[in-house]
Order: sequence, then structure tokens, then C-alpha cells
Amino acid sequence: QLTTFNQEYHDTHEIVDPEYFTFMDRDGVELDGWVLKPVGYEPGKKYPAILEMHGGPKAIFGSVFHHEMQILANMGYFVFWTNPRGSDGRGSEFAAMTGNLGGIDFNDFMDFTDEVLKRYTDIDEKRVGICGGSYGGFMCNWMIGHTDRYAAAASQRSISNYFTKSLTTDIGYNHNMSQLDSDPWKSFDTVWKHSPLKNGHLAKTPTLFIQSDEDYRCWMSDALQMFSALKLNGVDSKVVLFHGENHELSRSGKPENRITRLTEICEWFEKYVKPVK
Repeated sequence: QLTTFNQEYHDTHEIVDPEYFTFMDRDGVELDGWVLKPVGYEPGKKYPAILEMHGGPKAIFGSVFHHEMQILANMGYFVFWTNPRGSDGRGSEFAAMTGNLGGIDFNDFMDFTDEVLKRYTDIDEKRVGICGGSYGGFMCNWMIGHTDRYAAAASQRSISNYFTKSLTTDIGYNHNMSQLDSDPWKSFDTVWKHSPLKNGHLAKTPTLFIQSDEDYRCWMSDALQMFSALKLNGVDSKVVLFHGENHELSRSGKPENRITRLTEICEWFEKYVKPVK
């Protein structure tokens, strides 16, 4: 050991070790799962929980220290996460999602939630929230339009409309179209089918949208479109727009803005997930 920079933090904060397991999804595919128990956990007591979803989709979660998850655990939440099909680390076949966005990945998240609730019976199934950014934000937007089982969502730097996303993103003009195996001229129906906005009018989940005005990967228009769809249908929603930040807000944004982002997420979940219903 060469330094002790983190020793003071370690000595003055509770750091929860994630519990790891594997499970089989509905298609017989083995997936990984991790769970943080809330700080001060008491068996037999009911707790709220948050499902965290990574970006990508070709990215990966593991057991490393994740500040956001530790904060939620310290606030009294179970926190759980997995790597659905489309994630990295399992080879090209596992990561292949062409034409499947919002399909098999959605099923994996739903199956994972079921598995966690089965294994951790102290989680109150009525008090589970969802949280994610970029592709994780896409999944938040997708899930609130396809299920009412989650109490609240925190959707960040998200995707709602693949017409606007695929034709504006700095990731490359053909990237999203190759993911969809289509484009607006080849098949309007395919592009719209994979857009969470298509089912925005069905969403009933209170949703927080966090966005940066210099995010050229996932532009603010997508968050605003989904926000408007929810507001038009009487669903409580909020947009928090950060000036001068980009797609990397949660990782390399200004410290004060990163703190504000975490505060907004925590306050949203405290309002809609934490209370006993």
C-alpha cells in the first residue's frame, strides 16, 4: 500500500460489501446479480430498493466501489444491479443487441427484479425505484412506458425518440441506425417501435429527468420530449438541466454539479420510494 488518501473516509463512513449471485432468466441465460443491503439492516424490517442500470448498453457493472450506490445504501435502500444481455464481458454474441433494444434487455431487468425480491424478502415490492443514465436512461424511459411496477424513476442523459437521437448524436450518424438495423427512411415503424416516447402516454411512474445542456451524445430534446409526454398525461415529472455540463456529468462534471445531481436523485426517491404506502 502506497497511500492512505481514503482512510479518513473509510473510517467515518459505512461501506457496504455487495452480495453476488447468479440466476437464470426466462430464456435460460445465466446472468450476474449484485445486492447492497441498507446500512443498519435489520432482518424482518421492510425496506425500499433501487435498481441501478448501466449505460452502453455495451458496458458492465461489477463489485467495485460505486459512490452513488453506496449513498443510497447509507440512506436505507437496498441497491441491486445486473448486466443484462447487451452488456460487455461475455463475448460478442451476448453483447449483440441489433434490433432488440427494449426487448430481451427489458425482460432481463424484469426477471432480475423478480429474482432479487424472491431472494431478499425484506424488500417492499411496492417501494422499488429505477435509476440509470444514457442507455440506462433509455431503459428508464422504456420501462415506465411498459410496466407500472416501479414507484419512481431517475432517468439521466436519456433517449426517448430515436428519430431525433439517431440524427443528432455525436457518436456517429450511423451508430444508432446500425443498432436498430433500420433508419427513418427504411422503416418509420421500426425506429418508432424502439423509441420509448411511443409509449410515453401510457407511463404513470413519477420520473426525474437529469440532463446537461452541452450533452451532444444524448441531447436535451429527448429528455424534454419524454417529460412533456408525462406532464400532458398528469404524471408528476421534473427536469433538472445542468448548464455547461456534458454527457460525463456524473463522472467528471464540476464537483458542485455532481453533488447537486446526487441530491436531486436522492430527494426524488425520498419523495416517491422511501415513504411507506
